Amino acid sequence: MPDNPLLQLREKGQSVWLDNIDRRMLTSGELQRLVESGEVQGVTSNPTIFQKAISTCAEYDPSIRELAAAGADAYTIWENLSIADIRAAAAILEPVYEATDGRDGYVSIEVAPSLAHDVDGTIAEATRLFTTIARPNVMIKVPATQEGVRATAELIGAGVNVNATLIFSPDNYEQIAHAYIAGLERLAERGAPVESVASVASIFVSRIDTAVDRELEARLREATDARPQNLLRRLLGQAAIANCKVAYQRFRQVFSDARFVRLHKQGARVQRPLWASTSTKNPAYRDVVYVEELIGPDTVNTMPPGTLAAFREHGRVRLSLEENVDHACRVLQDLAGLGIDMDRIYAELQAAGVKAFADSLEELLNCIRERAEALTVAEGGKGS
Repeated sequence: MPDNPLLQLREKGQSVWLDNIDRRMLTSGELQRLVESGEVQGVTSNPTIFQKAISTCAEYDPSIRELAAAGADAYTIWENLSIADIRAAAAILEPVYEATDGRDGYVSIEVAPSLAHDVDGTIAEATRLFTTIARPNVMIKVPATQEGVRATAELIGAGVNVNATLIFSPDNYEQIAHAYIAGLERLAERGAPVESVASVASIFVSRIDTAVDRELEARLREATDARPQNLLRRLLGQAAIANCKVAYQRFRQVFSDARFVRLHKQGARVQRPLWASTSTKNPAYRDVVYVEELIGPDTVNTMPPGTLAAFREHGRVRLSLEENVDHACRVLQDLAGLGIDMDRIYAELQAAGVKAFADSLEELLNCIRERAEALTVAEGGKGS
């Protein structure tokens, strides 16, 4: 067995994707090295990641200057920059895509957050992006709102790879899984090859603990008896992992059902759960807990650079995802018994995620406008 814990994950059936992209990483050879070493098999992005990349990376300036000089507005500049990066990452990952027969080697780009509740708009935007980028190993990220669930079925049915994102609840995960299968059925009905499309379902992890722990800690401050205090303390830091274990059991059920088995015999792939938001937000918790406790076959963990480095250094690998499933169910039952409304928390977290990505995109567009103006003035100064 290899000494590198990141490589050991692959032996357990879990792929590692990098939750980050910027032009420095692409041009410096950093992503190439991570891919060639076998540590990384895919890349995910979102508006927040691009906002950080473009606002801090001077490598984008020549492109911004050129596009602004040609009269492009901020959104057009952003789209050109992001598509260029996605294409470059897809080229680096293409050998992985080929070697794994399309299981891995993907890079994801998100539809505009403003379309999160627009079925037709999401379908049109996702199809346009997929066609424009024109790489088989690209996935289009679609928020798993009720509208996004409907759009996912249509997109899969049209042969568009989808990364269904901002999933928090096991019920919402199951909706997305069934939407994927419905899309495959549409592909099969029109005689298209079902093996030509791929999808993952991105279930967000750490934000669950952040939200639930906040409520548990508020109750702890009010509790006066030892028994409720002990229960509240035992539940701290338990909700997120329990939530994922329950969702994984739904995955096992849905993709062993006869409805999918028929498609699988025609070459269809399972839609793997992807653990997202796996950096640890609470310093009291182990920095790789959302990797170590969610290891199992047919899954992906997309790690930000800090988590990737930490797991490489001191991660411990075991098949943990199906350990203590009964305990995971009890955790969710105990939370419900305390009156903690998980459905409300799931809905609030999804809405907050959509808003955060929309805010990041607006910040990014403002940054591009400012950079374009500054670069234009600087260019004019050189010519005088």
